[in-house]
This record gives sequence, C-alpha cells and structure tokens, in this order.
Amino acid sequence: MKLFITGIGTDVGKTIASSIITQALEADYWKPIQAGDLDNSDSHKIQRYISNDTTVIHPNSYKLNTPASPHFAASLDGITIDLKNITEPKTKNHLVIEGAGGILVPLNDTDCIIDLIQPDYEVILVSRHYLGSINHTLLTFEALKTRNINVAGIIFSGDENTATESIILKKTQAHFIGRIENEPYFDQNVVSYYADKFRDNILSL
Repeated sequence: MKLFITGIGTDVGKTIASSIITQALEADYWKPIQAGDLDNSDSHKIQRYISNDTTVIHPNSYKLNTPASPHFAASLDGITIDLKNITEPKTKNHLVIEGAGGILVPLNDTDCIIDLIQPDYEVILVSRHYLGSINHTLLTFEALKTRNINVAGIIFSGDENTATESIILKKTQAHFIGRIENEPYFDQNVVSYYADKFRDNILSL
C-alpha cells in the first residue's frame, strides 16, 4: 500500500497524521520535498514520533533551505525542481508519502504537489477545523477529482465539529479514518494511541 498524505493547506496536521499512519502500518516514510527546517525536518519529527523498529525513513529528493513554497525556496537555492529527479524509493514495505502544503502548491513554473501523486497511490486528506475549512476541503476534493484522483480517506484534525464533519463527509462520500484531537502535546505514546485507533480504518482503504 502506498499512501499519499496531503492537506487542505499548511499547518493542518499532515506530519502528525503521517506519523500515526506510519506507526499504524509500521510503514516506510518518504517526504519528497522538504522546504526549510532542515535540522528539524518532517522526517526528523517522524523519527521521534514513531516507536517501531521496521520503518525506514527515506531521504528527501529535494532539501531546500527556506521555509517557503517549494518553487520559491528552490529559486533562492539557485535550482529548479524537476519531477524527473523525484524518484520513489524502492521498498517491499508499505510506503507513506507526505506532500508539502496543499495540492496546488507550486514546485516550478508548471508542476504542483498534485503532480507527485502517482496512479498507484491512495490519497488521504487531512482537514483541520477553522472558519473556511469546509470550502478549502471541498475545493481540494474538486481539484483532485478533475485529475481523476480519488481520495481514499479523510482525517479530521482539531476538536470535534459535527456540522463541519458531517457536511464534508456527505458531500464527498469520503471514508472517515478518524479525528486527531487538539492534544496538549504529541509523543510516541500519543502517536501509538492513535495508530492503534486508526489502524483498521487505514487497512480497509
């Protein structure tokens, strides 16, 4: 199983969701493009959050120095992101692939994060509750639909909002994997708790 984790925007909880899914499946993890925070990257965070001995964290295809949109961060580094240089790591294990920002975040003048999604990937969307998140979630679904990309499941992030969750699930018919609450902190124990809670729903995708 290859799971591509994307979100409705930046800072919605993709890395926490990725760590939970990685732990649940004892999967390998790969973030193709890391922009900024190279000393405390998402790969570093995943390593801290998981507690199994099976996961292999594969190196980024691009490590960019500036925490900005990949196309701009790359230009500051004097390079251009080329999809041909983004090669999926070979593994016999499940693979969790984490995007950057939302699906239309630009990588260069022509390509966006959505262009990293391969036909054999299952997409999991992370939606965080805030005013406007319904619109952002449905727009993300529509953008994926126009590319004939199916969202296999959705994870909500934040305190329960029944009105928001029910209308999103009704309109998208997405498979509900679970909700990540506004925890005071995340560590291996908390991630392991959610991994156990979500595992069956992830495996049923």
